Amino acid sequence: MSKKSWHLDRRTFLKGLGVTCMLPYFEAMSMTNFSNLSEPAATKRLCFLYFPNGVGLPPVDSEYYSNWHWFPIGEGKNYKLTKSLSHLERHRNDISIIGGLSHPNSRSVLGHMAGDSFLTGGDLRGLYKNSISVDQVAADKLSQYTRFPYLSLSTDGGVGYKSRTSTLSFNSSGKPIPSEHRLRDIFERYFSPNGGSSTNDRKKSLKQGKKIVDLVLEDSKSLKNKLGSNDQSKLDEYMTSLNQVEMQLVRNEKWLDIPMKEFDASLLNLDVDPTSAPQDYVRSMMDLIVLGFQTDCTRVINYMMAREDGMGFGDNFPKIALGLAGHHTISHDVTTGHWEEWGRLDRWYSKQFSYFLDKMKNTKDINGSLLDNTLVLYGSACSTTHNARNYPLILAGGSKLGLNHGAYTIFDEKHERLSNLYLSMLHKLDIEQESFSDSTGKLHTNII
Repeated sequence: MSKKSWHLDRRTFLKGLGVTCMLPYFEAMSMTNFSNLSEPAATKRLCFLYFPNGVGLPPVDSEYYSNWHWFPIGEGKNYKLTKSLSHLERHRNDISIIGGLSHPNSRSVLGHMAGDSFLTGGDLRGLYKNSISVDQVAADKLSQYTRFPYLSLSTDGGVGYKSRTSTLSFNSSGKPIPSEHRLRDIFERYFSPNGGSSTNDRKKSLKQGKKIVDLVLEDSKSLKNKLGSNDQSKLDEYMTSLNQVEMQLVRNEKWLDIPMKEFDASLLNLDVDPTSAPQDYVRSMMDLIVLGFQTDCTRVINYMMAREDGMGFGDNFPKIALGLAGHHTISHDVTTGHWEEWGRLDRWYSKQFSYFLDKMKNTKDINGSLLDNTLVLYGSACSTTHNARNYPLILAGGSKLGLNHGAYTIFDEKHERLSNLYLSMLHKLDIEQESFSDSTGKLHTNII
């Protein structure tokens, strides 16, 4: 077959994809005032930690209620934690437990699909059409001060697929942003910016990368007018991703001569396998999150600890760590005795969250504890099996941002929604948006 004049050279196309794969996929960020930055008075950060399949909520008349109901017993400041969240007792002054919030558009979809919209509030009913995630809204504003706009992490990596994503981040077009999961690769990419090479070699590499991206973009533009509408749409997505890569190349070039803050990596475990040591893996990922904030590499990070619906490495965490059934199986089998199994898994996850809070609290920067200047939301997009309402949520940190912790608050879903909390969180980060997703205003509370 003869080659048409508008055919892309396959090797050039693959080189372009190579650049895309080597670098993270970044949402658009403003670079216009990069060289004239005015640092805010204090560093403000945002973090999301997600677990799938909901939590154990045995009914009030069950013998398991007092021990294994995820939400506390009693409201307000005098709530009592059950065994499910017992590891968080020492963090009471740094956390707010929240009940009753969810995304209205997700309440009628299959519960596992709600994971796709956890950070977006998007309407996935009928035709799947997601929207931008709150972390990306924050990254667009806070990225002007950092080497990287955000980190999107998961235990499985990639994007998964519609209704069962393996990422929490979605760009302004509602497209999923690939997450990263290989510990050593994450460390070398974000915390060894020169990769052991000289500054001159790094500059040459960046210059070569920019040439490749420019070449593919030029060829793609000339091709677009010769394609049908469906192919044009696919090409637009591809060109958008290349534009983000090009922006990050520019960003890398500007940061090349700025040394990264010193840190001690001697205690990092970068070779742990999630299929054999889930606690070590999850904690190593959390260590990288803390390192990302400590070095001010980025100020926006999310981590999907496991995927929905029994998929991915995380479904086996209870098998390996606790000798139980798979997570998804536990969430479906709530006959006598399984409430305790589910509760033990909830307690395992809360133990890892407690570890993270300890690390954030005990790691300092010039403004004090990292936790005091970071908004952290821990939770899931289901309450119980396939029930995408009354999300189990814990808001932590941010004491220097004006948060008031120490209580368990139940909101009325008729009047409040999760996007209202997200809008309040954005405002605490000095991102004065009028709305986010389907928000009806800021959350009516004295917590935030």
